[in-house]
Formats: sequence, C-alpha cells, structure tokens
Amino acid sequence: MSHAGEFALIERYFARPTPSAVLGPGDDCALLQPSPGMQLAVTTDMLVAGTHFFPDTDPFNLGWKALAVNVSDLAAMGAKPRWATLAGALPTVDEEWVAKFAEGFFACAAAYGVDIVGGDTTRGPLNLCITAFSEVAPGQALRRDGAKVGDLIYVSGRPGLASLGLAHLQGKVELPEPWRRLCQIALEKPRPRVALGLRLIGIASAAIDVSDGLLADLGHIAKRSALSAAVQLVQLPHLPKGQQHNDIPRALALDCQLAGGDDYELCFTVPPAHNQQIAAIATELELPLWCIGQMTAGIAGEVAVFDPDGQPIVFDHHGYDHFA
Repeated sequence: MSHAGEFALIERYFARPTPSAVLGPGDDCALLQPSPGMQLAVTTDMLVAGTHFFPDTDPFNLGWKALAVNVSDLAAMGAKPRWATLAGALPTVDEEWVAKFAEGFFACAAAYGVDIVGGDTTRGPLNLCITAFSEVAPGQALRRDGAKVGDLIYVSGRPGLASLGLAHLQGKVELPEPWRRLCQIALEKPRPRVALGLRLIGIASAAIDVSDGLLADLGHIAKRSALSAAVQLVQLPHLPKGQQHNDIPRALALDCQLAGGDDYELCFTVPPAHNQQIAAIATELELPLWCIGQMTAGIAGEVAVFDPDGQPIVFDHHGYDHFA
C-alpha cells in the first residue's frame, strides 16, 4: 500500500463539512463570518513531541488534547468556540496513526462545537500547531487585567491530577487505583471549561486557564492587574483519596497541585458580592469551584502561599517554564 501524499492525506482524514464557514478547506484561505456584532477571540498553541507529550502517546488522546488545550484558552476568555485550523509535521506517513489522531481531534471538535476550516502538513519531527477562533460580545471577554483588591480567587475542578499522572508515567510515583485512572484521564483527555467561562461573563473580574501551574498562572493575573495574590493552603481542594493515599508523598502532591500545570482548569477572581452566584454556578454545572484566596495590594505579580497558621510557605518553583 502506497502512502498518501499531502493533499490526499488531508482530503482523506481532515476534510469534513464546515457548515459554520462561508468557505472551508480546499482553497488558499477559509472564509469565516462572525455572528453580527460579535468580536473574534483567537489563540494558537503548539505541541511538540518530547516536550509536550510522549512520542508514543495514544494518537486518539493526542488528537483530543491538541484541540482541547486551545479550546481551554477560549474558555478562559468566556468565548464561544467556533473554528480551528491544524498544521502538523509528521516524521513518516503512518495512516493508522493519522486515522486515530483525526478521530480524537474531531471528537473534541464535535464536543465543543468547533468546525475545522483549514490546515497544512509537512514532513518533520512530530509537531502540532492549532489556531482556534471563537466569538465574544464586545467588552464582555474575561481578561487577566481586571482583578481588584479584595477579589476572591477561585479555581475549578481538582488541579494537580494531570501532573500526578505525568509523575506516574515518569516513574516518580506509583499511583494506586482509582488515582491512576483519574490522573491519566486528566493528563491525556482534559475537559476545557467552556460552559464555566460563558457563565462567568459579567461575574468574574479576571480569568486564566491553568496550563503552566496554578501559582504561575495566577501570577499572570496578579501581574496584569498590578496586584499580589494570597493563597490559603487549607482552602485548596483535596486530591481524591484512594485506599493507599499515604503512598503519595505530600510534597509531590503539593508540587503537582500548585505548580504542575496541564490541568486546563480555570482560575478566576470574583468580587465578594458575587460569592453566592459562584456557588449557584458550581451546582448548576456540577463542577467544584474552590475559593483559595484573595487578591491583595502589593508587588505586582507576587503570589504568596500561607499555611493554616498564617505563615508563608516557600516553594522552589511556581510552574512550568518552556525555556528552563
């Protein structure tokens, strides 16, 4: 069986109907028409084998995650996902791998209402780059620079699961069930919090998705808002406990939770007056929303963590640095 060429590969696995586009794949450009009166929110993310994922990662899960990490950026802006393009470099044309990758990629697209409107392929080290487009009403986008002194800091879900899953794969810890399954799902098939982002419009003062580590990403909100952030250790969500909970070193669990990243939960700030609305949203979406601290006046971008006695705790790092 001969390998498909570039255009045949795209036609066979990535050319799908794009009902929301004026013109989809097949021409030099896609033609997109935003809904009347809406602004476009656009994001791009690159995933490189050996840096962002293991080369032997299941291709279905990789396809899902490649799009999901972009959709998560849209969720953090309170935007509605619409379209995406995919560019990829492949070391060889393995059609079985490509078919499974495409299946996972389009499964994520279907789950979040995204039409794939274009892309490109070439030969090279395994590398995936997605650009995603979304819509948001003018002046309604959730941004990083809107937090105020006294705003409460929230995070969704249970940050740390994905990083624990990575630690397991790297042999740093042996996770018992149900930890292993929960952490593997969090790492390989994240669920972008689109519904939460949409519900936070007009309620949250600032927001970001947790991709590089909770403390690091909260630090971005603090820096852009010219504030500091105070996180209370006792208010952080507990990671789910299995029968062998004590087998997981507390220091590792804390590091994963505070600095691990790759969870794609939302971290956001809310004026105290909206506290009850957040509780209602958590119930409505069946999603835990944890109040973990408060924005404070101080050095812009500084994030401090305090123990139950109010004493500061020092951490070696706050998150993932792509160039460290």
